[in-house]
Amino acid sequence: MSATANVTKIDFYEVLSVSRDASDQELKTAYRKLAMQYHPDRNPDNPEAEEQFKSCSEAYQVLSDPDKRAAYDRYGHAAFGGGAGAGNGGSPFQGGNPFGGQDVGDVFSDLFGEMFNMGGQRKASRVQRGRDLRFDMTLEFEEAVFGKEKEITIKRMETCLDCRGTGAAKGKAPVTCPQCKGAGQMRFQQGFFSVARTCPKCSGTGSIISDPCQSCRGETRVQKEHTILVKVPAGVEQDTRIRYQGEGEAGMFGGPTGDLYVVLNVKPHKFFERDGDDLHCMVPISFPQAALGTELEIQTLDGPATIKVPEGTQSGKEIKLRGQGVPHLNEHGKGDLIVEIRVSTPTKLSKSQRDLLKQLEETMTVENTPASRSVFSKVKDIFS
Repeated sequence: MSATANVTKIDFYEVLSVSRDASDQELKTAYRKLAMQYHPDRNPDNPEAEEQFKSCSEAYQVLSDPDKRAAYDRYGHAAFGGGAGAGNGGSPFQGGNPFGGQDVGDVFSDLFGEMFNMGGQRKASRVQRGRDLRFDMTLEFEEAVFGKEKEITIKRMETCLDCRGTGAAKGKAPVTCPQCKGAGQMRFQQGFFSVARTCPKCSGTGSIISDPCQSCRGETRVQKEHTILVKVPAGVEQDTRIRYQGEGEAGMFGGPTGDLYVVLNVKPHKFFERDGDDLHCMVPISFPQAALGTELEIQTLDGPATIKVPEGTQSGKEIKLRGQGVPHLNEHGKGDLIVEIRVSTPTKLSKSQRDLLKQLEETMTVENTPASRSVFSKVKDIFS
């Protein structure tokens, strides 16, 4: 993995163009707008748009989580070791602690304990919790609406079976550190103070592996591929996170296993747009259909449905089909499908059509007097 130096990250609030006291809803609205604008499916072969999409997703991931947002407000990007989330297919999340996962009390103990011998003979522990992993899964629009089961394969560190996580060769065990004699610390007398420093040979654990395991080379873990069945429930949306406890990386020296977070990316639909659990679409009709009324068969996500367009329908009228939207996540019921009617004006007419419209024009009069938008809206309401 290559490292990048001297990179200045843009403030997450600036990325989303919101104030630092923005509400959860304001954050969500700002993110949705940017995600729609820079979505890779809408900007093919545009690396700048892809970077913008990743930046706003990363910013929203942090600011939408109360704990991460609090850490970010206090420590900035340093709270996450330079990044809130990592790449695809099993890259680890960084912890929210600005001290790299170490407890604040331990930090001060380490800083001042060595100088003034605070903390006594406390040894460091080799045991470490395994890292959390992230996997980005892309779903079709319909898969997010109706749910989906998919198998994914991730690369993760697993406990070495040959040494059973000890790091030592078969039949061997860690031995007492010869430099600190098992104390984990080296003591030095400096004037009135007895200064204790962490033993550099055993890193403060008091023991070393003299004969490391050949399979893991003393690291206690080996990298393997792991397949897991992801069950996506009906009604999920963009950036939904599914947590699989204990499916992350194995801990060092028998430490607890981390978790796996599957983050969902939902492709846009070709004509349906989602607003919460409601769906929106637009259906064009002709002027005669609007004037006389008609019945239309339209395609919904659940199959064909019939809508009644009443006589005298104005362009922009909305017709609601209840229960034809997105299932409520982990609940009963569905949202609605809202169909906006647009009256289409023909751009080309045959001679007979033109003659008929002229005859119609002679029988209809509309006073073409300018009016404010509010007045026009009231008139539309009257005649709708």
